[in-house]
Amino acid sequence: AGLSMAERFAIANMTTEWGALVGVFPCDETTMEFVRRCPRVGERELDEITGLDLAPDADAVYAKTLHLDLSKVSPSVSGPNEVKTMRSVASLQRERLKIQKAYLVSCVNARLEDFAEAARAIEGKRVAEGVELYVAAASAKVEEEARRDGHWAVLEAAGARFLPPGCGPCIGLGTGLLEAGEVGISATNRNFKGRMGSKDALAYLASPAVVAASAAAGYICAPGEVGETAPAPRVEVHVRPSGERSVTILDGFPTRMAGEALFLPKDNMNTDGIFGKDVTYRDDLTPEQMAAAAFLNYDEAFQTTARRGDILVGGRNFGTGSSREQAATALKFFGIQMVIAESFSQTYKRNAFNNGFICIECPELVEALRSAFAGNAALTIRTGWTLDVDFESAALISPVGSFPFDPIGEVPQRLVMLGGAEAVARGALGGA
Repeated sequence: AGLSMAERFAIANMTTEWGALVGVFPCDETTMEFVRRCPRVGERELDEITGLDLAPDADAVYAKTLHLDLSKVSPSVSGPNEVKTMRSVASLQRERLKIQKAYLVSCVNARLEDFAEAARAIEGKRVAEGVELYVAAASAKVEEEARRDGHWAVLEAAGARFLPPGCGPCIGLGTGLLEAGEVGISATNRNFKGRMGSKDALAYLASPAVVAASAAAGYICAPGEVGETAPAPRVEVHVRPSGERSVTILDGFPTRMAGEALFLPKDNMNTDGIFGKDVTYRDDLTPEQMAAAAFLNYDEAFQTTARRGDILVGGRNFGTGSSREQAATALKFFGIQMVIAESFSQTYKRNAFNNGFICIECPELVEALRSAFAGNAALTIRTGWTLDVDFESAALISPVGSFPFDPIGEVPQRLVMLGGAEAVARGALGGA
């Protein structure tokens, strides 16, 4: 209840990194006050919204409940090149890690209060020699407000370089990208290898205040004295009764598929690693060219190690990061039959099935592979294990035993059979 709308936006945006499809906050008076100020919301729309019951259903079912004391969370930095690798700012600033670029940009931390926070941290100072500070508002309206309130002038006096509002360096486009060997700190949402420039650069994530203070100091630091506490959340796991293990197989959908397991033993495999930014924004690539770009940001050896017909097996939260359907279709075009993972980013899973590509969650298989190949340092491992996937009984047969997985229902079956959501829609429209 104490979080501002900008803070809620940042957290909701970052839920995709946890593997969620969407992040939702309760609709309270803070929300409604924001809605009332939206120029596109008229009296009729406001009446409609006010009349809605936007609370969860009384019988809503949750997988887990997490309790976290936000007042005890100290400022932290994520990285390098991983969102979920985190350290306190206090511990990192003792190392005086030099930076060459700093970024106050993107949809996550480039709102009005973010610029106010950054301006307070850098007011009266100058960007350190050898450092470039890039600034871009989340929207033209935010830039207008930041200019009105004087934050823009403070950043300009400090030596910031301004970019147009909207996307840019965060997704590796335009001016100010990280060069090979450089270190950058950014108030954006993602810092995956190669995303913000060269894959030989190091990218860290931090709050606007930390980014501004670091730009002035020339190394990663906080704007003042900070603690090092990072309290672990208290977690309640709500066990749900298991459902039926068998499912009706539609005519035309295979009852079984088999192939060799190709193991990628990495958790939080991100979509930038699967299909990098250098090819994401090109719409002229053939399927063969897309296949040839698969996993180049993760392991270039994938292209020679993987074979058509393989079944790819990944770790937890496979496909985290940006929603890009090419991260699924590139594997499909390569000839990978399906991806099996301990868990998936729900965004990736949705994109995959919408493009007719199978995803299966099977934690037991992944654990068995981790144990069997614990001493193998390769990023892409040919296991020699033949996997027999029985869709009818929802069982996965491997050389070390049989493992259950959640059955694939009729809707995803139909998507796979017809080649994806576009083909399904076309059929529903009579081939239009």
